[in-house]
Amino acid sequence: MTELTHRGQTLLQELDGFSIEVDAARERADIILHRPPFNVISMHAREQLRAAFEVLDEDDRVRVIVLRAKGEHFSSGGDIKGFLEASPEHVSKLAWNVAAPARCSKPVIAANRGFCFGVGFELSLACDFRIATDTSFYALPEQKLGQIPGSGGSARLQKMVGVGRTKDIVMRSRRIPGKQAYDWGVVVDCVADAELEAATDALVDELRAFSPLAQRTAKKLLNDTEDAPLSIAIELEGHCYSRLRSSDDFREGVEAFHGKRKPVFRGS
Repeated sequence: MTELTHRGQTLLQELDGFSIEVDAARERADIILHRPPFNVISMHAREQLRAAFEVLDEDDRVRVIVLRAKGEHFSSGGDIKGFLEASPEHVSKLAWNVAAPARCSKPVIAANRGFCFGVGFELSLACDFRIATDTSFYALPEQKLGQIPGSGGSARLQKMVGVGRTKDIVMRSRRIPGKQAYDWGVVVDCVADAELEAATDALVDELRAFSPLAQRTAKKLLNDTEDAPLSIAIELEGHCYSRLRSSDDFREGVEAFHGKRKPVFRGS
């Protein structure tokens, strides 16, 4: 038999500037950026991060994924020199790699403190939930390099805050503090810096208490209908609702409700 090899088989053997921790007891996985002092994300790391999300998406021990960082800053952005060294074909794949949290079927939380710039912000925008602190600053500063965001930053941000505010951030390379990001709806919470871990833990526990099947369905439905006309979105919502009605988790939820007990969801 012919032996087949694939780059993906070795892609995660030596992680470049981040680590992965799986806590099976808490049904969570943490992807932790760690390249002091600013957690710059290399070209290779982007590809590895994409593969990491894909592997964790298939891991039955994990219900929720957290993207966080060590140190005072989430990430100051990408390796600028790497852009000049990378081939056009490689650069064209960056947006696909950075979109991995959005494609992941499980809930993904970004815990942001300090600088969250460039690809760090773009990765966070691709997550389902973002938590900021009073030290957080968000920016897409590519204009200072004669460039624009290239991995979904301006597109995702415009969906969240509108074209006017996105122009204000992108075209002026403005830094937005965590409180303003919360007021604009970019993040779901803005807490004191010392409370970031506790706030993240609380959100993880909240999410893992729900049906994994219902969570996956809701995420995919919301992502898929973001650009859909209202009539189509409602139609798709109805189909998803109908499918969940026949699930074991829905039966468990109904029985738990009538039995006045907490449901035990299995994800089926």
